[in-house]
Amino acid sequence: MVIKELPLGYNIMVKKRIPVIAIFDVGKTNKKLFLFDEHYQIVFERTARFLETVDEDGDPCENIDSLRLSVFDSLHEVFRHTEFEIKAINFASYGASFVYLDQSGKPLTPLYNYLKSYPEPLTNELHASYGGVEQFSIDTASPALGSLNSGLQVFRLAKEKPDIYTQVKYAVHLPQYLSFLVTGQVFSDMTSIGCHTALWDFKQNDYHQWVRDIQLDQKLPPIVAGDEVFPAAFPGSPFKVGIGLHDSSSALIPYLLNFHEPFILISTGTWCISLNPFNQEPLTKQELTQDALFYMNYTGRPIKASRLFAGYEHEQQTQRIAQYFSISKTKFRHLEIDWNLIDEVKQKYDHATLEDFKLVDLAEFRDYEHAYHAFMLCLIQSQVESLSLILEEGNVSKIFVDGGFSNNDIYMNLLAKSYCKIEVYAASMAQATAIGAALVIHDHWNSQSIPSNIINLRYYRC
Repeated sequence: MVIKELPLGYNIMVKKRIPVIAIFDVGKTNKKLFLFDEHYQIVFERTARFLETVDEDGDPCENIDSLRLSVFDSLHEVFRHTEFEIKAINFASYGASFVYLDQSGKPLTPLYNYLKSYPEPLTNELHASYGGVEQFSIDTASPALGSLNSGLQVFRLAKEKPDIYTQVKYAVHLPQYLSFLVTGQVFSDMTSIGCHTALWDFKQNDYHQWVRDIQLDQKLPPIVAGDEVFPAAFPGSPFKVGIGLHDSSSALIPYLLNFHEPFILISTGTWCISLNPFNQEPLTKQELTQDALFYMNYTGRPIKASRLFAGYEHEQQTQRIAQYFSISKTKFRHLEIDWNLIDEVKQKYDHATLEDFKLVDLAEFRDYEHAYHAFMLCLIQSQVESLSLILEEGNVSKIFVDGGFSNNDIYMNLLAKSYCKIEVYAASMAQATAIGAALVIHDHWNSQSIPSNIINLRYYRC
């Protein structure tokens, strides 16, 4: 053996690998992989999109084979980046979808779309057997939403395809299926179970009786806490793997870890979902009919929520206003509030809502700004009605708004004006859903303390 001596003073510099967590954020359209460093900065990002397929009825659905291959392809890519040291992996995805696994762990059916139409006779049968639709909805904290109540998807499989149902070894929600691909272990998670699935009896704090009656409880894997981790199935893999989270509950985690006084988060997009983690009062029949429901956080604690289709209506009405006044919709993006206009439109629209504005003849407005201020006043009054279902005024000290409306000056100012005794903030955070999935297992991969600057806040005065 020949040993070659290095010149005096020569230093071998070994570049230290960056410790990171890999997060799969699986939406209906985009499937993303992020690597976060210990300061929760994105150091790598990959986005995949692939075509939907169809189920046996010809209805569009997620291509589960492409999704599975995408997970492995993405992991193989990041493993080739030797500058990173993967310490952990976790998942966040839409949750109202079940994967039915056979004895060998292979899916037995397509990944049915939660927007798939649901047979009314089956819904009526289930509701009638357990106290009627109102009682069933109150018990399960789930408004009747058809296939969006993911438990009803399983009920349909049991009734319409009993031969396949008997082959099901495990029924898992999509986030837990993604985790299964890496760990080879199956678990259930409360953020998926507790989100308008019609599976959970919130009064009994257990699965609803119908779940036991069709022996579905024997096909649901053990429930584990959302902050638990398990070893990867790959031989010699040193990283830990989370069990996956429902995306709406995951996006709330950064707020739960950063703020301990009672708050409400309004997550705005197509739907404006108001989440109050500090309100566990039982749902009433009136609240259910007004689109209030319960979510669950990763510890199994109920989160009272209400929904408003405000983002969708904003899209429709701005299009209508833009067409009428022959302008581009981009005019609305940076429009600042004009309090004189608000005072003017209040004279007629002080108690009007989104539904009312749909019927308004735009000819009564001078210009697009006049019309838009009237519309936003109606939108905020609907938002206040939605919030009132979960607010518990006097107990909440802060309201955070994230998503699209957090950048809308008129929305934010009108909301702050509606709640003079509560601090109202526009909140911004890059990839909140993915960061939530990383934060929930922070102690298992991160040697640093949780940074206090993950969420950027902008205060709006009453």
